[in-house]
Amino acid sequence: MKEITIPELAESITEGTISEWLVKEGDKVEKGDAVVELETDKVNVEVNTEFGGVLTEIVAGEGEDVEIGDVIAKVDETGTASVGASEEKSGETKPEEKEAEAPKEEKKEEPAPATKEEPAAKDEQQDPNKAPVAAPATRKRARELGIDLKELYPKDPLGRIRIEDVEQAAKEKVESSKKEKDSGKASKEAEKTEFNKPVERVRMSRRRQTIAKRLVDVQHTAAMLTTFNEVDMTAVMNLRKERKEDFQEKHGVKLGFMSFFTKAVVGALKEFPLLNAEIQGDEIVKKNFYDIGMAVSTEEGLVVPVVRDADRLDFAGIEKQVADLAIKARDKKLGMEELQGGTFTITNGGTFGSLLSTPILNSPQVGILGMHKIQKRAMVMPDDSIEVRPMMYLALSYDHRIVDGREAVQFLVRIKEMLEDPYSLLLEG
Repeated sequence: MKEITIPELAESITEGTISEWLVKEGDKVEKGDAVVELETDKVNVEVNTEFGGVLTEIVAGEGEDVEIGDVIAKVDETGTASVGASEEKSGETKPEEKEAEAPKEEKKEEPAPATKEEPAAKDEQQDPNKAPVAAPATRKRARELGIDLKELYPKDPLGRIRIEDVEQAAKEKVESSKKEKDSGKASKEAEKTEFNKPVERVRMSRRRQTIAKRLVDVQHTAAMLTTFNEVDMTAVMNLRKERKEDFQEKHGVKLGFMSFFTKAVVGALKEFPLLNAEIQGDEIVKKNFYDIGMAVSTEEGLVVPVVRDADRLDFAGIEKQVADLAIKARDKKLGMEELQGGTFTITNGGTFGSLLSTPILNSPQVGILGMHKIQKRAMVMPDDSIEVRPMMYLALSYDHRIVDGREAVQFLVRIKEMLEDPYSLLLEG
């Protein structure tokens, strides 16, 4: 009998929730087949079986939380019976195993009365200097299940530990772990508020739980502050109108706003490097690369895929990556490598009609830029005339522990200046 366990997924992921079983008990599986979908903090991943056979038992059901190394199912490679049953059908062992199981000294001893057999065996097992008596197959099974033979009390009159003793100990270990989890859930259930009127309780997804925890942690650990400005989008909109058809025909992608904002952010980060840094202990780590996170809203919550080396990409390169990441996010096809890292984040609440907001930092980053809805407003021009202009509020949240207000304000002003003169972005690359 083989066991399917939760494999190592990524350095930052240690647990997940069983989202959906792709097979059921009794199904035949081949080596490499995807058997279950696991929901993690960031993405959903499929777990594959490392061996073929018949799935005889599902240990962890849908909705259960599991950790790396946990057993979630069992597979019978023979497709008929478990290893334990086939090896110990009649309670007999192979001749060569008998010799290992029953040393000559024990054969010469008189069998003790039935009432004293079990205590005697226990005393022997409690002796740390004496190795437990077990067949090679039993020792192998114990290693597979992570069971220490010295901790087991044999039921065999001769003091031998058999395979069923090992499997029973493993079963009790799993049940004990489940009881601990259930007791934790029960204590949480006791904290629930009861209502006199109809309500609907929906379990939070693991991703939503993680988002909630991280957002609260950021506000508890960072000295977060937000500064605002506004940008006249006339020049950007005119440039897009002039070039959008040629741009799409040449590059096969639309010229959107994200490439302009990404270029402006990278330019400003080069001038104000502390906003592209992070705090590690008592050190400030300044990053000399520009991996820009793009917050994307999905049905299951917010994810932040990363555009790598944005400073080396042209407008078309940025637009292609942004479009590709957005599609993958909505289709739940983002890989772990596309979500990890990031030095600065851009979030666009304007797509949902937000006029103004205070974005929360994406830890451990120390800066995040919030874009908002473009709204026509009457503006006083330098010659005191009044014109209707397409305006957008910008919000920069930053960690005041390493970024001072002066730098934050100047950073946002620099972005405003580059967006109001987008040709400078083209000239400077």
